[in-house]
Amino acid sequence: MKKMKKVFFLDFDGTITKKDTCDAMIEAFAGPEGAALTALWEKKEISTVECANRAFQLFQANLDDLAGFLDTIGIDEYFPRFLAYCETKGYPVYVLSDGYDFNIEFIFRKFGISLPYFANRMIYDNGFQIACPHLNQACGRCGVCKRTLMERLKEPDAQTIYVGDGASDFCPASHSDVVFAKGRLLEYCREKGIAALPMEGFQDVLKELERNN
Repeated sequence: MKKMKKVFFLDFDGTITKKDTCDAMIEAFAGPEGAALTALWEKKEISTVECANRAFQLFQANLDDLAGFLDTIGIDEYFPRFLAYCETKGYPVYVLSDGYDFNIEFIFRKFGISLPYFANRMIYDNGFQIACPHLNQACGRCGVCKRTLMERLKEPDAQTIYVGDGASDFCPASHSDVVFAKGRLLEYCREKGIAALPMEGFQDVLKELERNN
């Protein structure tokens, strides 16, 4: 990576967290039918909004159940160290998630993390609903258009770095200067010829940053 100012855009589920909280809660509270919906979403056969609304109809849980479940999910051990490094360098860090604000706020509060984030809203009123304030109506596949947010937040003189692992990261990774990838995102980058640095976790991001310091 070039020695210049950097702006980091991070996926949340499965990137910052050890488990994808959305997939995990669907598996826990919506059963096999919910998992089938996730598979359809990954194949781009249904949108985030349709997947969420159909899965929520299957949910056998309330907010307390969800909070108790989220309390079992950890984060990448090197993530706090990565944030400390970015703070010392003055690198902005944004979280872009096609998941839910409730999940992010719960995990951040638990681990003492304070970061700007953009996500779908989870609404609970005797049942769960999704609201998508960052939806791109022209596309509509994801509830949160990460590419649009990146274009709005990035700085002209800064290197845009994306870190992610899943299907909602395909589009933003295609429009970043540097990509750190694992899981489905790494497979996608290799299939499409997108330059990506393989990672297992934020220890690999840190190593690369320190190597180029």
